[in-house]
Amino acid sequence: MPLISLDKIKTSFKSLKTYCEAQNFKGWDPYDGLNSKVFQALPFKHWDVARLAWIQGFKRSPINFRKLFLVPKQHNAKGVSLFLLGYCKLYQAAQQGNTAFGSAEELLKQIKDSTALLLRLQSKGYSGACWGYNFDWQARRLFLFEKNTPTVVATCFCVEALIESYNITKNKSVLETALSAADFVTNDLSRTPQGNGIMFSYSIKEGNNTVINASLLGAKILSYSYKYTKNQTHLQLAKEAVTAACNLQEPDGSWIYGLLKIQSWKDSFHTGFNLDAIETYQQNTGDTSVQKYINKGMEFYIQNFFENNGMPKYYHNKTYPVDIHCPAQLVVTASKLNVFNSNKTLITKVLLWTINNMQHKKGYFYYQFRKGISSKIPYMRWSNAFMFNAMAHYILEAQSIKNEVRNP
Repeated sequence: MPLISLDKIKTSFKSLKTYCEAQNFKGWDPYDGLNSKVFQALPFKHWDVARLAWIQGFKRSPINFRKLFLVPKQHNAKGVSLFLLGYCKLYQAAQQGNTAFGSAEELLKQIKDSTALLLRLQSKGYSGACWGYNFDWQARRLFLFEKNTPTVVATCFCVEALIESYNITKNKSVLETALSAADFVTNDLSRTPQGNGIMFSYSIKEGNNTVINASLLGAKILSYSYKYTKNQTHLQLAKEAVTAACNLQEPDGSWIYGLLKIQSWKDSFHTGFNLDAIETYQQNTGDTSVQKYINKGMEFYIQNFFENNGMPKYYHNKTYPVDIHCPAQLVVTASKLNVFNSNKTLITKVLLWTINNMQHKKGYFYYQFRKGISSKIPYMRWSNAFMFNAMAHYILEAQSIKNEVRNP
């Protein structure tokens, strides 16, 4: 990759890292409007329509009203897990000779501190370790997810981060906590028959069992359990969830988001989540029967969600709004599938486009890029944690490629 491009990415990442560390990884979120102390003092907080309108107002506004309405900056478990994953990648890069972002000793301290924070953020009272979000969240009019209600999505990111932390620190209690999340999946999430397999629910609430990527993240958690414990029940359930998802893949390699009519879109980063989860399942279990689905899915992903100039697309058939998850997930998915090197030109283009169009001079990244006015509010979990993890993956991959060239 051209040296000038790599230097620009490194400079960008240093700026992002400095910003996030100065904030102590606390921040706002697109969906945290109900954390407003003003709203919580109003009677409207008991009305689902008012809650939904309040959240959407904060989410859609390019002007940040959070200070005015007393929405505090807080830690978000999923955000912390993404920072932890990124620090683990930086630690590996430091071990390979790249100490531009900290020495191995400095990064190890950050890994231990982030791990301890993530463990403190667990949701209590469930069958195993699990995590939710630090705000109440109204999902359409169907569901009110109260603060810290655990979801399989947040839990899976936290599990992967803790396992990466364990691989570096060898702290067995961290591994035990991470693996206990399999009991959350098997005992606290509902399972719905789907074709020759099953789908796990998004959360502990009834009726949210139609989201393909969420079900696959449940399988991903169980595959980690199988890798370390050889629990055959967890292997079987993971296989059934992966089978259902693979059967739902369309002939061109794509997936719709979910099974309801209103969930029939195809988007970039959830496709990336699907591919990451299936590949992780394959790596953890040795079940190579899923490789053909990974190949088809990756081909569709690369060919349909990125423009030639590096601009990422949200949907397969529509570009805007460009969500920061789209470029970030490309790096992570390509790394997980071991196809970073064969796609490094595209990945570098996408990162450079993102830096040029979606990074503020203070270092943080924007939530979305639109044709009109884009929101430039610094969201810690949604924007900066995802880009931190993605750019750390890029740094490690670039270092590995550099070392391979030196030592063929």
